[in-house]
Amino acid sequence: MAPVKKGILERLNAGEVVIGDGGFVFALEKRGYVKAGPWTPEASVQYPDAVRQLHREFLRAGSNVMQTFTFYASDDKLENRGNNLKLTGAQINEAACDLAHEVANEGDALVAGGVSQTPSYLSCKSEADVKAIFRKQLDVFIKKNVDFLIAEYFEHVEEAVWAVEVLKETGKPVAASLCIGPKGDMHGVSPGECAVRLVKAGAQIVGVNCHFDPMTCVETVKLMKEGVEKAGLKAHYMVQPLAFHTPDCNCQGFIDLPEFPFGLEPRILTRWDMHKYAREAYNAGIRFIGGCCGFEAYHIRAIAEELAPERGFLPSASEKHGSWGAGLEMHTKPWVRARARRDYWENLKPASGRPQCPSMSVPDSWGVTKGHADLMQQKEATSKEELEQLFDKSKTH
Repeated sequence: MAPVKKGILERLNAGEVVIGDGGFVFALEKRGYVKAGPWTPEASVQYPDAVRQLHREFLRAGSNVMQTFTFYASDDKLENRGNNLKLTGAQINEAACDLAHEVANEGDALVAGGVSQTPSYLSCKSEADVKAIFRKQLDVFIKKNVDFLIAEYFEHVEEAVWAVEVLKETGKPVAASLCIGPKGDMHGVSPGECAVRLVKAGAQIVGVNCHFDPMTCVETVKLMKEGVEKAGLKAHYMVQPLAFHTPDCNCQGFIDLPEFPFGLEPRILTRWDMHKYAREAYNAGIRFIGGCCGFEAYHIRAIAEELAPERGFLPSASEKHGSWGAGLEMHTKPWVRARARRDYWENLKPASGRPQCPSMSVPDSWGVTKGHADLMQQKEATSKEELEQLFDKSKTH
């Protein structure tokens, strides 16, 4: 029999570093298996080999957690705005759990089942209605016996608290991750207060994911940690940011940037940026450190390499990567061999190669959130008339 793996809380209680995985929807969209717009995870059923391979790449790069590819897999999201997949959330979630378990068992990784914010909440459905959606997803995670649960990608702490309350019904460890920055959630609740509410709801791990770059996310988690400690509570902390630089974002994050989602590549962090992020997160007391949209396996490998002294080992993928560019010692060109040193890469300021482009953008800043008519969701596809109204409105912002 395989040895029993230590659980997520056992690892964190022992002070171990837990490395998350990367951003599946963006990575698989670029590979041709996810549609940008709905961002739903039907690839778990339709293209299981692609999902399995991405799990394996993150595992090899050093991930300790295989998150089920169940992002936005609630039934109300799967049929939102004409997204007629003829697949249920249960079918997708079951397939995703099987894939995550399969790959996790190839290494020392845990499986995390995840739920995300819902169109029903944005459309002002009741607490009971929203909780019923989470509970329906939870049935699969219980059946497939995931190791722990994550409520992730919530813009409003109210909905995240509802999710945590439902996930706690299983008795499994619960993590809660908001997609907020230092200014707080979309209703103006501060990061510290958000964290306190999540911990009181029963989350043992709290933090942020997506919407902002690594350093902004680390700063936000620091504020959450301060709030929790000031309230006399205890928690573990997690961070899974974007792999894009977002110094120009407002409280809505990168989805307000005009480059979202198809022009973000010039903003991608280098592997060396990830070293800085990993160290900053660790020094802030965060021990669950991973990534979200834009993260590829080499980014996760950089985190694992930076924190190898604390973890006591390198990831398997470091077999093909010399520390701080050491592999360049074997390059044929002498000027490239001269770059085989840490101080070169640590101090490099990469050029974009785009002389006509600005270094930052102006976010759209429509300023709408839950309760606004523009965010009411529907099963019907967006009509041409509705699109024309949006096109006109975009000209005034």
